[in-house]
Amino acid sequence: MTNQNKGELINRVANSGLITIKLEEYYPEKKILPFDIKDYLFKGLILKEKDFRQALKEMDWSQLDGDILAVYCSTDAIIPQWAYMLVTASATPYFEDIRNNNPDEIITELMLERIREELKFDSFEGKRIVVKGCADKTIPSAAFMEVTRGLQPFAQSIMYGEPCSTVPIFKRPRKV
Repeated sequence: MTNQNKGELINRVANSGLITIKLEEYYPEKKILPFDIKDYLFKGLILKEKDFRQALKEMDWSQLDGDILAVYCSTDAIIPQWAYMLVTASATPYFEDIRNNNPDEIITELMLERIREELKFDSFEGKRIVVKGCADKTIPSAAFMEVTRGLQPFAQSIMYGEPCSTVPIFKRPRKV
């Protein structure tokens, strides 16, 4: 769009006062290494303590590359609590953190932690917010839900998408 008087291009998006929140900035930077207990089940059903202990003893944890160990079982087998304790005892010296969940759920947990810690929701008082929709990484739905929940008491409006094409999510009613 040009300004009729000056022949200048006017960036209406930049002049709109919209604030864009990019959830990909809260994506965990740490590498998550999966540890699926299903790989140690006898006939895919039973965890034999002696065999599991031996497998953990023989594992060279120092060769694994990751900051967080994701310990979980991807099958419906019943895993005794001591199995998770054994993995933790074996792996603790080699990982910054060990969590009991699959890697995707840990990404969600870490994103929610960062959003809650780093995004100062009250700083958006009366602002018009666009939560960016596109990202290079898959952003969990829970992250979009959390930012909406946190912003709603403060923001004038919340939209999803890009500043040039948004989906309205919330708008504070005008005071009469």
